[in-house]
Amino acid sequence: MQNKFILHPEYEASRAKIKEVISNFESYSKILGAAERNIIKIAEVDGKEYTIKSFKIPNIINQVAYKFLRKSKAQRSYEYANKLLDFGINTPFPVAYDLYTTLFLFKKSYYVSELVDCDLTYRELTTDFGIPDHEEILRAFTRFTYKLHENGVNFLDHSPGNTLIKRKTGGGYDFYLVDLNRMEFGPMNFETRVKNFAKLTIHKSMIEIMSNEYAKCTGEDEEKIFQLMWQTTKEFQDKFYRKIRIKKRVFFWKKKYKTMPSDSPI
Repeated sequence: MQNKFILHPEYEASRAKIKEVISNFESYSKILGAAERNIIKIAEVDGKEYTIKSFKIPNIINQVAYKFLRKSKAQRSYEYANKLLDFGINTPFPVAYDLYTTLFLFKKSYYVSELVDCDLTYRELTTDFGIPDHEEILRAFTRFTYKLHENGVNFLDHSPGNTLIKRKTGGGYDFYLVDLNRMEFGPMNFETRVKNFAKLTIHKSMIEIMSNEYAKCTGEDEEKIFQLMWQTTKEFQDKFYRKIRIKKRVFFWKKKYKTMPSDSPI
């Protein structure tokens, strides 16, 4: 088995310890979030906590593609994290990625980053409207998304579980992007920017607030933004649940398709 281990220069002094943490991945019991495809575990090194994401071994076609044609999800996560930090956009600090391949196939991969102790994620905004500063956070999040767009960052997985939120001591909020392996970089036109909100919420009231705040950021017509944002949200929901219905019929024995929460795509 061939191995490629890339470590951030700031962690060079801890090279052996980070490598050991990855090697011991299976022994860690603290799992972060759901573990359907990829597994994220928390490990400690010298009193500091880190997340280790183990990516599922891809199907045979992608094993060939990741070996010869495309960068792995772990490598992209690491490189995109560094790029975001260069833009002044928060994400858990990228520590390392580790790849295992054979002569012709791609196998296991890991991505290590510093653990961010957040107060909530965007997801809570979609399920708990009693959060005291709900609208304030939502508007700040919209301004954060505008910053992404102004920097040419099209976060293709811009969904509720992928933004961590921390309240700052002096007021305001910090937002951290996670699950970074699907991004595009470059100028974004008006339609692409607004469509980037499509996966975030099913709630019209939240769309109204975000479209209002985004209009303030861009100077574009608020009604035009709202109509496109709401339309693309509904289209995404319809597409998502259509896909779930098909999977339920085909994979009817699988537990995860028997019951789906109302906010499944978000």
